[in-house]
Amino acid sequence: VQVFPPLNFTLTVSAIAQVLLHWKPNPAQEQNNSTIRYDVRILSPVPEEYDTKRTHSVRTAALHNGFSACVRTLLLQEGLQMSSDWVKGKLPPLPGAAETSVTNLSCVTHVTIPGNVSLHCTWLPGQGAPEDTKYFLFYRYETHTEECHSYIKDKWNRNTECRFSSTQIKPGEIDKLIVIHINGSSKRAAIKPFQQLFNQNAIEKVNVPRNISISLEENDLLATWEKPISPFDKECFEYEFYLINLKSGNKQILKISSNSFRLRIDVTSRYSVRMRANHNHICCARGFWSDWSEVISVGQNKLENSITWVFTLLCVFVFCTFLLVAIICK
Repeated sequence: VQVFPPLNFTLTVSAIAQVLLHWKPNPAQEQNNSTIRYDVRILSPVPEEYDTKRTHSVRTAALHNGFSACVRTLLLQEGLQMSSDWVKGKLPPLPGAAETSVTNLSCVTHVTIPGNVSLHCTWLPGQGAPEDTKYFLFYRYETHTEECHSYIKDKWNRNTECRFSSTQIKPGEIDKLIVIHINGSSKRAAIKPFQQLFNQNAIEKVNVPRNISISLEENDLLATWEKPISPFDKECFEYEFYLINLKSGNKQILKISSNSFRLRIDVTSRYSVRMRANHNHICCARGFWSDWSEVISVGQNKLENSITWVFTLLCVFVFCTFLLVAIICK
């Protein structure tokens, strides 16, 4: 049985960093109670292979260095699988001069209030970018695309930082992609665009734990708190507990997966406590650790108590002596 390759294989940029792969069945292909599927192989920028029964497919990928893929027909008949030759397609790299693209792009998201996510990105100008280069950033999330309107500039007045106080990014989604596209303009060179994909969970800076309560019970330190502001459940977080013994200077960082714990301590010492939070791997990709909470102090050094007591007695003695002298002189 002869297997014919698909026809009219095309690659079309359908959105920022998004490609529509489309082909048509070969009319010469006879089915004869066979099953036809298509084997799709992405060659670049990131190799991937999958099969589908459809005649189209959508892929998200950074396209600044181009995109290439191929497809072939798979014929399944009586338990046997036969395949056609490959049909290849290619998108050229985005135009622009070498080393004019931005470098060191990094982005952070933050759940500012329930339901709202901010986005902050920074980058460095390309080594070959002229001093008059102006960079412009766009983000795409699902079908929404938006240009940045709040930039911070370097000493040459080039945009090197962007902030979105509010976005269409949905908090609580898992493994959704945020696409960043940065292009530019210059009177002296064609600026090559740059694209990068980010897992939204991996770049989220988690909020600080809330309502932290620290207390002493006999020889134990008790700590309780609430999860950070987030749509994720409390089981989706892990914590670091930073404990300093102010008497000995001993420092500990404890990793905790619950919302409370008990720790045996030296009750003759005073302690300072701080906490921070992050996602755990159970629910989604880990993001960036939150800021540390404000310092909470608990306990009191016995040495401090002794000094305070001696100082108090000394003050009383001096006052009484002064009073006695005053009475005698009078």
